[in-house]
Amino acid sequence: MVERHYRRTAVEEITGLSRTTIYTLMSKGEFPRPVRMTRKAVAWPESVITEWLNSREAT
Repeated sequence: MVERHYRRTAVEEITGLSRTTIYTLMSKGEFPRPVRMTRKAVAWPESVITEWLNSREAT
């Protein structure tokens, strides 16, 4: 089965985080980095976002 990938705007909606917060957390190592889809496009795998959300609920 092919895994779904989310672009930044979808990640913002799913997590409730702003663009700035996502990139700030990424620089601190507290949010997963996206994977490169094409030369210019990146996206986050659904499983990575789900795992991050689940870890946030536990804290």
